[in-house]
Amino acid sequence: MPVSVTLPALGESVTEGTVTRWLKAEGERVEADEPLLEVSTDKVDTEIPAPASGVLASIKVAEDETIEVGAELAVIDDGSGAPAAAPAPAAEQVQAPAPQQAAPAAEPAAQAPAPQQPAPAAEPAGGSGAEGTDVVLPALGESVTEGTVTRWLKEVGEEVAEDEPLLEVSTDKVDTEIPAPTSGVLLEIVVAEDETAEVGAKLAVIGAPGAAPAAPAEPGQAPAQPAAAPAPAAPAPAPAPAAQAPAPEAPAQSAPAAAPTPAAQAPAPAPAKPAPAPAPARPAAAPAPAPAEPAAAQAPAPAAQAADDGAYVTPLVRKLATENGVDLSTVKGTGVGGRIRKQDVVAAAEAAKAAAAPAPAAQAPAAAPDRKKAPALEVSPLRGQTVKMTRMRKVIGDNMMKALHGQAQLSSVVEVDVTRLMRLRAQAKDAFAAREGVKLSPMPFFVKAAAQALKAHPVVNARINEDEGTVTYFDSENVGIAVDSEKGLMTPVIKGAGDLNLAGIAKATADLAGKVRGNKITPDELAGATFTISNTGSRGALFDTIIVPPNQVAILGIGATVKRPAVIETPEGTVIGVRDMTYLTLSYDHRLVDGADAARYLTAVKDILEAGEFEVELGL
Repeated sequence: MPVSVTLPALGESVTEGTVTRWLKAEGERVEADEPLLEVSTDKVDTEIPAPASGVLASIKVAEDETIEVGAELAVIDDGSGAPAAAPAPAAEQVQAPAPQQAAPAAEPAAQAPAPQQPAPAAEPAGGSGAEGTDVVLPALGESVTEGTVTRWLKEVGEEVAEDEPLLEVSTDKVDTEIPAPTSGVLLEIVVAEDETAEVGAKLAVIGAPGAAPAAPAEPGQAPAQPAAAPAPAAPAPAPAPAAQAPAPEAPAQSAPAAAPTPAAQAPAPAPAKPAPAPAPARPAAAPAPAPAEPAAAQAPAPAAQAADDGAYVTPLVRKLATENGVDLSTVKGTGVGGRIRKQDVVAAAEAAKAAAAPAPAAQAPAAAPDRKKAPALEVSPLRGQTVKMTRMRKVIGDNMMKALHGQAQLSSVVEVDVTRLMRLRAQAKDAFAAREGVKLSPMPFFVKAAAQALKAHPVVNARINEDEGTVTYFDSENVGIAVDSEKGLMTPVIKGAGDLNLAGIAKATADLAGKVRGNKITPDELAGATFTISNTGSRGALFDTIIVPPNQVAILGIGATVKRPAVIETPEGTVIGVRDMTYLTLSYDHRLVDGADAARYLTAVKDILEAGEFEVELGL
């Protein structure tokens, strides 16, 4: 029965989306809740999961096409799942004769049950026979009730360290890594890859360090035997006399391993008769297990490669990794759920180059220890290329052009002495972090001062209603915070910032910035700003002429805080001292805000910051 895939609602004010990439092609098998395509809106980029399992019968909307919410994207035929399951028994039938052939080849019938023993052992592996610490699926979001295991990063029998990534889980909201809750040995995997489990369900069992897994050890061998059909040929020489005769031909044993099993079995019984004499030479056959061990060692290698290829990595990151010679399996991602970002690849490439050429790095400080070392700049892989503009960059560009063309914008700048504020922060940051659970950066002080001043200067916290010819002066201070992310500049909103204390602002700022950089921000969290603050100084800029966003009349820019000599008025007279100084820039719409209004607002913010009366809120 065909199942329609439609564009879901992606936020209160989002009415349409653009298909940026299909993760599956027509004719491919998809599982329920498996990411099917990527969609971009003017608020956020997200993945659309498959509503049902089946075969992707047809794609209705091509990449780069825009459709409205509720429109049909594709059709999944869930009835085609039956043929897909048919090949599985066929594969079982192919494997079944293999043990049957091995049984007659070597007279002991024990070989026939040998491959059958791991099979039943594999079934209990999914149970909960192992004793140890359970690994459960944690809550991954307010509305997330289940997740699909996309990849196990560890195998049964491997040692794991506490908080080390153990597996990857995908939900309809986010992809993430699940860390090990304790150190020890992975005794059992309860939920296999591509299986779905509910929040709180048991995923695996970790035993004490050094513990030997009983049941899971056999499943590890089971795949090794079917993986190479000639595996039964190894036990064939084991019947003593038969394998002893070819002792001088030990190198030739590896050749039959690659040959078809029947061919390897035919010569086996023939040399079995002249074998008694070379019995003492059997020690030469002892190395025979050696080729078997490399074969077993080679099996995980392709598995690891397949796992790397199946990880969710953007094409840009893969291209960067290829051009810089970075193995993605060795890179620890800092993005959402451990996703690898381009910054991670660049950092890995720089670390590899630094490790490859330690000598110059050691010579530089020796030659000039008193000089500041120049940064090692890497040539960008984008240099000299023409690439397609991303959807997010187009949205940002359109909004900026709309703002510039629709407003009469100009900027005013003041200089602020924040020496007292920085001293207060230095005194309180450790106790604040321990008490509130977030770091105390300078940003909450600026947000607090800006929100306080907005209450006294509502002309800066307003909106021009052009169609009605009216002005709305807002009764709340919803402050947007410009955040630099991998996808571009995004502005989440601290709702009711004027009613929050420093701790509340610090928590809201850290939470929203983390969601943006982790690609977890929602459209509603990006909407509703009445005033915006941009911390351009976080990247070292002294000040910037920022652009007022649409539907607002002002934006505050914070420059870098630097130490420099400044003139200070004291009761003893005028002196020069080293002070922490910064610039504040207010860009505003001159249709509503006059230069005097801007200056009055900036002065109010300056006075609040220089007074630094935050001791009570900081607990000092």
